[in-house]
Amino acid sequence: MNTVNIEEADLNLLKIFEALYQEGGASRAAVRCGLTQSAVSAALGRLRMMYGDPLFVRTGRGLSPTLRANELMPLIGEALDKCRQSLAMASTQAASYAGRSVAIGLSDDFELAVGARLIDAVARLAPGLRLVFRQTYSSVVADMLMARAFDLGLTSGGLSSRALRRETFGEGTYACLVEAESLGDGQTALSVDDYLQRGHVLISSGGFVGMVDEMLAAKGLQRRVLASSTHFSAVPFLLPGSSAVATIPLHAARVLAAHTSLRLLPCPLDVPRYSIELGWRVDSLRDPAVKLVKAALGELLREMAWR
Repeated sequence: MNTVNIEEADLNLLKIFEALYQEGGASRAAVRCGLTQSAVSAALGRLRMMYGDPLFVRTGRGLSPTLRANELMPLIGEALDKCRQSLAMASTQAASYAGRSVAIGLSDDFELAVGARLIDAVARLAPGLRLVFRQTYSSVVADMLMARAFDLGLTSGGLSSRALRRETFGEGTYACLVEAESLGDGQTALSVDDYLQRGHVLISSGGFVGMVDEMLAAKGLQRRVLASSTHFSAVPFLLPGSSAVATIPLHAARVLAAHTSLRLLPCPLDVPRYSIELGWRVDSLRDPAVKLVKAALGELLREMAWR
C-alpha cells in the first residue's frame, strides 16, 4: 500500500466511505451524498487505492464490507463525528440540524413504546434532524455503543461498562397478550394452569429459551412453545385465530393491545423486573444534536408509567 499523508488525501472520500458502509450499496450511497452513482463508484476506486484493499465486495444484496473496512469504520466514523460536532458548535439554531441524523439503538419493544412520540418531539424541537432506529439487545448494546453503531442506547440493562454513561428511568415488568376471542366471558386474568395449557409465542433474540422458560424450569414446569420470533411487533400477526399467549414487556403490550384485537392480561407468574436504561459514550453529548435527542427521550421516559 502506498503511503498517503493527509495533505494529499481527499477527505470528502471519507463521507462516501461512511455512506457506502451504512447504506450497503452505491446507488443508495449516491442518493445520500447527493452524487451520481458513477461518481460514487469512482470514489470507491480511489478509496481502494488509498487503503490498498477492496473495502467492499459485491453480494446478492449489495456491497458487503471487508475486514479492513470493518476496522476502518469506527475510526472514520469518529473522525466525521468530530467534524460534525465542530460545525454544530458554530450555530445552535434549529436550522443547523438540517441534514443531520442521530442514531438510537433499541429493541422494537421500546421502539413501539416511544418511537412515534420521540419523532414528534424532535420534529418540533429540531426540524430537519433525522432519527435512525437500529435494532439492539441488552447483551450487545454496550459493545455496539462503543463501536459507534449508534449514538444512544435504550435497553433493559446491559450498560455496566465504565466507558459508558447511563441513566436509569425505572423498572419494567411483563404482561400477557392473547386473542380476545380465546377468553371466557368476563375473564380478566389467566391462572397458571390456563397459562401453561395454552401454546406460547416466544419473543427472544436467541429464539429458543426465554425468561419464562428459565422460571418454569426452576419449578419443574414447562410450557409449549409453538413458534419464536426476534420481533415484538410480530405478535399481532402471530396470535390471531389461536389461543396462544405471548409474554412480553408491559410497555410494548400496552401499545399492541391499544391498536389490535389482542387483550392485555397480567402475567400469572412472579416475573422479575428489569431496569430501563439509556446509555451513551462520554464524548457523545458534545454534539448538540445528540444532546437534544437525549433530553427529549429522557423526558418521555420519565413521563411513562413502567408498572
